[in-house]
Amino acid sequence: MAANEGERTRRRLSTEERREQLLSVGARLFSESPYEDVWIEQVAELAGVSRGLLYHYFPTKRDFFAAVVERESKRMLRVTAAVPGVPVREQIDAGLDTFLEYVQAHAHGFRAFHRAEAAGDQAVRRVYRETLAAQQRQILEALAADPETAWAEEDLPTLRIAVRGWLAFMAAACLEWLKEPGLSRDQVRDLCARALLGAITP
Repeated sequence: MAANEGERTRRRLSTEERREQLLSVGARLFSESPYEDVWIEQVAELAGVSRGLLYHYFPTKRDFFAAVVERESKRMLRVTAAVPGVPVREQIDAGLDTFLEYVQAHAHGFRAFHRAEAAGDQAVRRVYRETLAAQQRQILEALAADPETAWAEEDLPTLRIAVRGWLAFMAAACLEWLKEPGLSRDQVRDLCARALLGAITP
C-alpha cells in the first residue's frame, strides 16, 4: 500500500514540480562532483524516475546542467537586485543578509553554479558569465543612481574592475564559508561589506 501511495504521489507532480525536483537533485550532484563525473542515471535514480522521463525534460546532460546553472542565476539576480534611489551604503547590510540567506538555503545550487566556469561546455559557461555580468551591471547601476555619490566618467573603468573583483571575492568567501562554516553569517556579511566599501570608495 505504501509503495502504491508513493507511485500515486509521484504521478501527481505537475510538470513544473517534476522539473524543479530534477533540478534540485542535479544541483546536489553537480555541487559534489565535477560535471564529467555526474551521470544522468544517478539523477534519474535519486529522483525516482526513468531515464526516458528525465530526457523528456532535458534532452542532454549539457541541457540539464545548463538548466541547473540558469535556475541558480535567476535566483541570484533576484536576491541581489538593488533598490533604485536609495544610497548604496544603506542597502549593503540588508542586501548581503538576503544574499547569505540564499547561499545557506540553496547551498547545493550555489556550489553547482560556481562549478560552471570549470565545465568544458561553452553554453554552460556562457550562462555563468552572463549572470556575473548582470550582477556587475546591477551594482554599477545602483552606484550610478546613488544620491550620495557622484562618479566621474573617468572613474567608471576602475569602478567596473573593482565591482567585478568584489563579486569574485564574495563568491570565494561564500564557498569557503559553506565548506568550513567557522564564521557566523554576521561576520561573513561584515567581511563582504568592508571589502565592497573598500573597493568602491574613490
